[in-house]
Amino acid sequence: MRHAVPAIPQFYVTASQPCPYLPGRVERKLFTALQGDGAVKLNDMLSKQGFRRSQNVLYRPSCAACTACYSARIRVADFFPTKSQRRVLRRNADLTREASTPWATEDQFQLFRSYLSLRHSDGGMADMDIYEFAAMIEETPVRSRVVEYYRHEPPTTGENRQRMAPKPRLSAACLTDVLDDGLSMVYSFFEPDTQQNSPGTYIILDHVEIAREAGLPYVYLGYWVPGSPKMGYKSNFGALEVYQGGQWQNLDPAADVLSVPAPIQREPISDQVGNIKLPDMVTPTLPSNIG
Repeated sequence: MRHAVPAIPQFYVTASQPCPYLPGRVERKLFTALQGDGAVKLNDMLSKQGFRRSQNVLYRPSCAACTACYSARIRVADFFPTKSQRRVLRRNADLTREASTPWATEDQFQLFRSYLSLRHSDGGMADMDIYEFAAMIEETPVRSRVVEYYRHEPPTTGENRQRMAPKPRLSAACLTDVLDDGLSMVYSFFEPDTQQNSPGTYIILDHVEIAREAGLPYVYLGYWVPGSPKMGYKSNFGALEVYQGGQWQNLDPAADVLSVPAPIQREPISDQVGNIKLPDMVTPTLPSNIG
């Protein structure tokens, strides 16, 4: 039996669970399915309103008593790397970028496992198997790319005394969505033993360059969480904007965005959903089981 995809997206909230970023707090997400012919436009529109994609779901923090997470993006035209970021570019100059359709490989999975084991062994992805990893990479209803970075080792001398260049080694990768106004970095991972080269910073810097070459104005970084060691690094990038109060605002360390105390009581879910702008659609549907 075939079931029609609803023309109007319905929004739901997850059950509360421990926050992975700030100890002693709980998180809750507002989410909707990303499917059907309107998936691309919906992803574009909701990304501009602080939503993020995970496979075929779009979500945004909706914690009942905390507003510590801010969706962040870089304005490409106004971005200039700092002195330390220019050093990162030089340290990773031997990396070669290759972009392809979202297809999971064994090399990617092994790199992903190595990354998690040393960087996020206690995170929610720690138990992902290769099938779940493949779903994360491949299940996308929008225009996505896997951007891979290969490191070329110097030639070695084999038993026949000839100089042989080894196969390039996958050193980093990023699942990236192509939006109508920028690149959205869905998830990135890298060789943990290269962290002295700041590969995470390099991937962001390179995505700024990709967006610049493509004429796209923004690079979406996901959520910036002040006070979180895992997510605080995003404020190191210049020309950064955060989504607050229904609009994008320049990130100024002296501005109210850093001085607003948390926790803060959020507006009711019905008001949050009612304020969401949708592409060529009428008011979104709020299920009766959501208050």
